[in-house]
Amino acid sequence: MSQTPSNASDNDAGTHVHLDELIDLRHCVGRGFWLPHRSRSPRAGGQLSHRYGRGMDYAESRAYQPGDDVRRLDWRLTARSGSLHTKLFQEEREGRLLIVLDTHASMRFGTRKCFKSVQASRVAALAGWHAVRGGQRVGLMTFGGTQQRLLSPRGGLRGALAVCGAVAKWDSEAFDPRHLTPLSDVLRQLRSCQKSANRVLLVSDGWSCDEAARGQLLDLSRYAMVHAMIVADVLELALPPAGCYPLEYKGQAIKMNLTSQRERYAFHASLSKGATQLQNMVRTLGLPWQVIDTVVEPSHAVATLLRSRRGHQVCR
Repeated sequence: MSQTPSNASDNDAGTHVHLDELIDLRHCVGRGFWLPHRSRSPRAGGQLSHRYGRGMDYAESRAYQPGDDVRRLDWRLTARSGSLHTKLFQEEREGRLLIVLDTHASMRFGTRKCFKSVQASRVAALAGWHAVRGGQRVGLMTFGGTQQRLLSPRGGLRGALAVCGAVAKWDSEAFDPRHLTPLSDVLRQLRSCQKSANRVLLVSDGWSCDEAARGQLLDLSRYAMVHAMIVADVLELALPPAGCYPLEYKGQAIKMNLTSQRERYAFHASLSKGATQLQNMVRTLGLPWQVIDTVVEPSHAVATLLRSRRGHQVCR
């Protein structure tokens, strides 16, 4: 159940992001949530990176290569095999989550309860609260609208509050409805700043998705655990009932006649194109993903997605 802050009017609670609501979402997040650590070391650094280093956790042994540290030789395996082998250790790092939030004009659309942009902001805030409750740092990157912004990962209460404040502030600013940033461009730029995060959560409706994003997502997944939350309106997920629908576009009221089955299927296909394209892409890449509409309470969906390593669940 979404919470409406006391200082938010009923008229704009579903169309604008309110900071009080995002902060209140901390009560929906429990402790002990995050993915189980693969590390068995009691030392600091609860998250394992994708890089090999000189940490405390043994990863594997391989054949000795010129330049390997001789202090890391696996003498037991060397004695059994008769050839030199080197031990590799998994480097421990503090977990860092970077939330990549879509703020394009297409997100400011909704037919039930709230805009996709409002639901996406709740997803971002909940992910931030989950991260800091799990001892992780959390940062935020937005794209679309007027410009791309980056909030570097921070830890503790400050980190979650910084994400909530940035989401609310950036949502209130003016945006260019004609501006479109291809997802591939965002992911390409993300690689330059991704070194500060080992987890990435993409929150988008998919309308910025382009085919070139597939390779960028695959490349990013080699260095970080990538999750995708696809936010969609109810009309984008299901065939609309037959009828005549009043709509507003650029301040003008229009009516859309969807009485025939052909018109309904054509309308649904055009409206769901973005979500479908991003959904197919992350599914074929084997990335953890979910689809969430604007009606459901997002707490369970966010917790389920961030625990997942693959698979999906449509939350409606």
